[in-house]
Amino acid sequence: MAKIADLKVKTDDELLADLTQLKREAFNLRFQAATNQLEKPSRVREVRRTIAQIKTLQTARVAAVAK
Repeated sequence: MAKIADLKVKTDDELLADLTQLKREAFNLRFQAATNQLEKPSRVREVRRTIAQIKTLQTARVAAVAK
């Protein structure tokens, strides 16, 4: 699980790449859950939380630039 401090030091492009990769992983985890092949159910929560943290950070950066 990524720490928020680690995410804050990344560039916008790196965050976008991480977000894309995490969304793909979330899709795969949902697919595994639907077919009862999910090995680590806690990973679903971690991925969703990290996606939310990245989106929040992106929104904050856009707001800071707009001011």
